[in-house]
Amino acid sequence: MSSSAATRTSAIVMVTVAFMATGCAGWANRLDPKKVALERERYGATADQRIADLRSDAEKAKNEGSQAAQDFAQRLATLMPEEHDPRVRGAVLDIAAGFDAPAAIAICKGALDDPDEMVRNKACEVWGRRGGPEAVALLAARYDSDSAIDVRLKALRELGKLKDKAAIPTLARALESDDPAVQYRAVAALKEVSGRDLGDDVNLWRAWAADPKSPGTEWTIAEGFRSVF
Repeated sequence: MSSSAATRTSAIVMVTVAFMATGCAGWANRLDPKKVALERERYGATADQRIADLRSDAEKAKNEGSQAAQDFAQRLATLMPEEHDPRVRGAVLDIAAGFDAPAAIAICKGALDDPDEMVRNKACEVWGRRGGPEAVALLAARYDSDSAIDVRLKALRELGKLKDKAAIPTLARALESDDPAVQYRAVAALKEVSGRDLGDDVNLWRAWAADPKSPGTEWTIAEGFRSVF
């Protein structure tokens, strides 16, 4: 090996060793509780730390009784509009969904109009879990009004999961969309709501939505199985 090659090799080894040493030290600092506490005091809590704190406080509030839960839900309601990070707002929404307090329900409603698409998606999921006539109305309104296709599709999906026939008018309107993705999601939701499987023919589902007893739309899931076997 030439002297120049040996010099280059030696330099690479030294840089690699130095990088490994500083890298290990960096990881050590991150794992050091004192270092983490100092950085938090100096720079404030990170998004992950704030979320972890809220989840911990939520568990404490639930264990401390009804009044503590009400107070904590009110705290979340105050925090939600002030929080700039959509990831944290999504976590606040998810936590609030576990409380029955009026303030928590208000968060779940308000999140449907959040400026961030991810949070609105999460809000649709929350109302899909809550269920009931209010959930149908709110999800239908979100489908009708949202500008983001992913949120509209999420609203249709959650309407299907509710299995509430009150969702049929909204799903029928979705069948008239020019977007094949919306049509497909509406068909999938109607299968859940109706308990029937008319296949994936949008026109057949349009006929069913207009008149569930119209000829050719009386094919139940059980009949579908019989046709296969």
